[in-house]
Amino acid sequence: MHTSLSRSGFAKVLGASAAYAALNPSFASSASPLRLVKNASPLVRLNSNENPYGPSPLAVRAMTEAFSLAWRYPDEHEESLVEALAKLNGVSSNQTLLGNGSGEILKVAAAAFTGPGKKLLVGHPTFEAVLAHAAVAGAEVVKVNLTSDYAHDLPKMLAEKNAGLIYICNPNNPTASITPKAELRAFLAKVPAQTIVMVDEAYHHYVDSNDYESVIPLIAQYPNLTVARTFSKIYSMAGLRCGYCVARPELIERMRMQQTWDSVNIMAMVAAIASLQDAAQVEQGRRHNTDVKQFVYSELDKSGYKFIPSHANFLMVDLRREVRSVIGAMRERNVQVGRVFPAMPNFMRVTVGTRPQMEAFVSAFRAVMS
Repeated sequence: MHTSLSRSGFAKVLGASAAYAALNPSFASSASPLRLVKNASPLVRLNSNENPYGPSPLAVRAMTEAFSLAWRYPDEHEESLVEALAKLNGVSSNQTLLGNGSGEILKVAAAAFTGPGKKLLVGHPTFEAVLAHAAVAGAEVVKVNLTSDYAHDLPKMLAEKNAGLIYICNPNNPTASITPKAELRAFLAKVPAQTIVMVDEAYHHYVDSNDYESVIPLIAQYPNLTVARTFSKIYSMAGLRCGYCVARPELIERMRMQQTWDSVNIMAMVAAIASLQDAAQVEQGRRHNTDVKQFVYSELDKSGYKFIPSHANFLMVDLRREVRSVIGAMRERNVQVGRVFPAMPNFMRVTVGTRPQMEAFVSAFRAVMS
């Protein structure tokens, strides 16, 4: 008996899922042209900065059509995606390295540029994956506290010696704050040539500020600059694992030497290629995130709680008390928020979901905090 799922069969499954979403307003927003992802349970997931609107329909179609290619290695698709990304970012193909999510990019960067005698410098707090990878490489990890407005303290970072790699998450996770573009440009001009700077721009699509810019165009000016990007956020492909890095060819090759061959699968690649062709998805995702975030801001203001202004798809709320017990109480009300960040024990990180999800968050939050 033939039991494999055909393309037409998969399309029927997708159609049934879409019909279910249309009939269940808790899983779909009538105001949004984007397809929403059905949760497997009543739990509202607001803990991992995921994009709840789902991948582009073009990406879903591309993956469906690629089922029959699963027997092939992804070389040709890798070449196509690299060429598309190079064109998008105005660089050469040999300046682009794909990764199994931007997480792999951070891992190979730590392996290539840190080690005994070559420190890793990071803001504190920041996204922690690169810290763990540098520790495995035998590097000393130096944490530099963020400034009072939650920007990276770049002058203090410059004062540290023997840095192999400086990691700047911009916008930063978990604070959703940015480091101003003028400060970052001045910093890059002063960093020693032997120190590599990696700017993680995972959330850059969400930023709407004249004080921010992508630093990819500055790679031509600074040979020690690298930039990490991901398809996990605005493109809603967190489960597919596809990211990339842009840098000078010599840095790309140093990183490639640390990488597993064929680490990105065909499904992720075809979805990424298709997503790059759907400009509307990016604009709609940005607009929905902004609109829902403003709703959350308003509700927090009504309740008297302050928050760090967010330049991403999540925000940090000041609870004025330790967050640990609140996380558990929210979970009991079927709302899952971010974990404890030891550097900010009174702040709760919450992903900006759909409007119905954030209404559920507000209701649970008021009940817990009362």
